Amino acid sequence: MDVLSAIVFFAYAPALALLWYFYHEDKLEPEPKKYVIGTFFLGATLSVLIAMLVEKILVPNILPPTVFFLALTAGIVEEPAKALAIKLPYRAGQMDGIMDGVVYGVAAGLGFAATENLLYGLGYGIGATIVRGFLTPFAHATWSSIIGIGYGLKAEGKIHSLTNYFALAILLHFIWDYYAFLSVNIPAYYVVIFLLIFVNMALTRYFIMLGQREDLEKMWWYWFVGGRRYE
Repeated sequence: MDVLSAIVFFAYAPALALLWYFYHEDKLEPEPKKYVIGTFFLGATLSVLIAMLVEKILVPNILPPTVFFLALTAGIVEEPAKALAIKLPYRAGQMDGIMDGVVYGVAAGLGFAATENLLYGLGYGIGATIVRGFLTPFAHATWSSIIGIGYGLKAEGKIHSLTNYFALAILLHFIWDYYAFLSVNIPAYYVVIFLLIFVNMALTRYFIMLGQREDLEKMWWYWFVGGRRYE
């Protein structure tokens, strides 16, 4: 395997493996594969392109290239950019709950992380892609799943504003990037990064449990009313 092929493999293989896992966690009402793959693809292309263009305009042209502003810009720009991919299934009427939000949010985040890791590998070598390939997909998946849950709940009519969901995703993204940038010069901060990995994994697992419980409640309700969906 040549270097370029290895970079592509380690950029996309971990993300696709995680997507396969999360997709199969949606056991009671699996989403159409074409929308899941489409969301992943948009996250890997459109979302990355928009984020790169906006970030190049903001830093250093408008904001100083300090650790604080680099991390803040990443969160503020990249989370809405990934949300554009989530809007594909949302506008198509494919989202109606927490689990749907998790699946599509994760798909958008994993697509974004995979292409981002590819670009890092092309710029800094295969080592960067390998390290990031086993770290950042968990993080991006978690942040995007928060926004995805917001869209899922909005589709159900349970909430009317996504502000809090975007705010939480941006905050978690900012904290991650802030310590990641600091760790470049102060390796001790890698401890914080690994701690945040477990926090993100725990959050995503919790979201899956909430989604599965909601789907189970819906299933029992559908059965009770004779197979008719609750409106």
